Amino acid sequence: MKPTRILAAAGLCLAALCANPGWAQDVRPSVTAASPDGSLVLSVTTDNDARPTWSLSRKGKLLIAPSKLGFLLTDGLNMVRGFSIAGSEKAAADDTWEQPWGERRFVSDHYNEVVVRFQQSQVQGARRMNVRFRLFDNGIGFRYELPEQPALKTMRIAEETTEFDIVPEGKAWWIPGGEWNRYEQVYRETPIDAVSTAHTPITMRLEDGTHLSFHEAALVDYAGYWFKRASGQLFRTELAPGSDSAKVVRDLPFATPWRTVRIANDAAGLVENDLELNLNEPNKLGDVSWFKPARYIGIWWGMIRGDWTWAEGPRHGATTKRAKQYIDYAAQHGFRGVLVEGWNMGWNGDWFGHGDAFSFTQPTPDFDLKGLTAYAAKKGVHLIGHHETGGNIANYEPQLDDAMALYGKLGVDVVKTGYVADAGGIIAPGDKPGETKMVWHDGQRMVNHYLDVVKDAARHHIAVNTHEPVKDTGLRRTYPNWVSREGARGMEYNAWNAFANGPDHEPTLVYTRMLSGPMDYTPGVLSLEGAQHTPLASTLAKQLGLYLALYSPIQMAADFVENLKAHPREMEFIEHVPTDWAESHLIAGEVGDYAIFARKDRNGPEWFVGGVNDATARTVTLNFDFLDEGKTYEAKIWKDGEGATYLTEARHRIAYDTRMVRKGDKIDIWLAPGGGAAMRLIPQD
Repeated sequence: MKPTRILAAAGLCLAALCANPGWAQDVRPSVTAASPDGSLVLSVTTDNDARPTWSLSRKGKLLIAPSKLGFLLTDGLNMVRGFSIAGSEKAAADDTWEQPWGERRFVSDHYNEVVVRFQQSQVQGARRMNVRFRLFDNGIGFRYELPEQPALKTMRIAEETTEFDIVPEGKAWWIPGGEWNRYEQVYRETPIDAVSTAHTPITMRLEDGTHLSFHEAALVDYAGYWFKRASGQLFRTELAPGSDSAKVVRDLPFATPWRTVRIANDAAGLVENDLELNLNEPNKLGDVSWFKPARYIGIWWGMIRGDWTWAEGPRHGATTKRAKQYIDYAAQHGFRGVLVEGWNMGWNGDWFGHGDAFSFTQPTPDFDLKGLTAYAAKKGVHLIGHHETGGNIANYEPQLDDAMALYGKLGVDVVKTGYVADAGGIIAPGDKPGETKMVWHDGQRMVNHYLDVVKDAARHHIAVNTHEPVKDTGLRRTYPNWVSREGARGMEYNAWNAFANGPDHEPTLVYTRMLSGPMDYTPGVLSLEGAQHTPLASTLAKQLGLYLALYSPIQMAADFVENLKAHPREMEFIEHVPTDWAESHLIAGEVGDYAIFARKDRNGPEWFVGGVNDATARTVTLNFDFLDEGKTYEAKIWKDGEGATYLTEARHRIAYDTRMVRKGDKIDIWLAPGGGAAMRLIPQD
């Protein structure tokens, strides 16, 4: 047998052959690539069964052992065996791009890239499949690219068989995938080999301190994937179900979403990482200055607690009178938006998982939509719209453009959408007129629906805040009007049961859910109580720290206006904290324990510092090296009072302090069990 030709120009290297020409009969071509700093090294080859594999080393140690690539199809031979490497091409980029809004203004995009071209044998179907890998210093992304080809016109994908075989042992923080309550679950901390099937992002800390996060980027016209353990620490993708045997149906050519792995030395490196954003396409909308990052209040907490109702009747929350009260308070205290839920027809009866009675243009008789938008505009306030579908997109989609056009005409420039239904319970249009079918929130049909809503909203200059969403995968870069979403257990769970979101919930969200993008967590429940005086697992200072810990360009003060009025000193912080940042840094924190951020106002010289703690009291030393050299700042501080704890009425204890700080100064701050802190730093010269 003659040695296989070395394709140096294509990036192919017969490593074993070069080492010993006598081994030629056992050699398989491989492709290698490294990150810009050389710390990550990728190897792509085929195994003894001619199955494509990839592996990754970090600093000379194997991180991801050889892991398989491919697809199972519903209507043809599977694309898993019989592959050989036909060639490869390399590229590199080093760029910086600007976000219209975000955690930081400028994003560095520096990577090395290799595209590996696989060719399947004739007996296995003669299909072609390319895999594009991008290696950053802090992670890797790769996707399948299916070129136009005679042997394959449409792919009906039963499953994608991408693997991640993690070598070092460690811990994982995760929530189960495929459960009835979607992403709204309490995070678990387990050994990596105790994970079952998880949603992404899933976060890991290895024994040597390396931090990992597995997720995906640019989820478009495809099913979201769940991270399924096969054995030991070997994981595979499991696509969210479709309505038939094929989970994804795509005509060629097309590219899948990127499979991503953030890799960092510590928790800060994991958080201050823009991998998924960089793997999305640039802004397709052009000028989006019509979206204004801002704070808001709303007619919402009263329904969540049960004081008011979404449905019409004597306790209806969305009345003209109440809306004016909230608009007046917003105008007086610098809130740009007022969210109103239950304003439209269709809430009467059982709407959960049904939603067939909702109108998205007809207000209830006791809510003057046109009059209130005009009243708000005179005071510099905008209503935030609400489209709850009850999980029925068969009813919503025919009304979508009319509903967005109405909001656009009235100056309602942000809309909160909702899809309240159990997982797998979305009612979608069927294949024939009048028919419906059931689909999943993270299946291909809904992935397309969510993006269609965002695109339609953009045509009317409306931003979208999606609840009961598909997970964020960085599409806010491409469609910057997709400004926030839920996708985790939010504040509302605290209204229903004591300590429903335990004290470690938010410090875990920082390092898991928040790695995917902004979350509408709805902080600012200053009364610290839900229905029937149900206590929150939070101190008063923690409610302020949430504004720094859980980023969103729209931030709510969720409590009743009466309770906000009762806390003027806390409102001083909420009224000044920005929602758009020039820089953001995690200056202290560990996964699941605590998180303290320093963030600089994008539109001014002030810095804000703060964050959240778990159930363990601790003293944290904060280093102010992030401040500008030579400047003095007045630090206004809101912190846990002596003896504060989420476990008793001492949760209301808060202390206030003021001191001068400069670059390089350090401050020790005590964080109570379930506590937090917030600071506003005002330059003095």
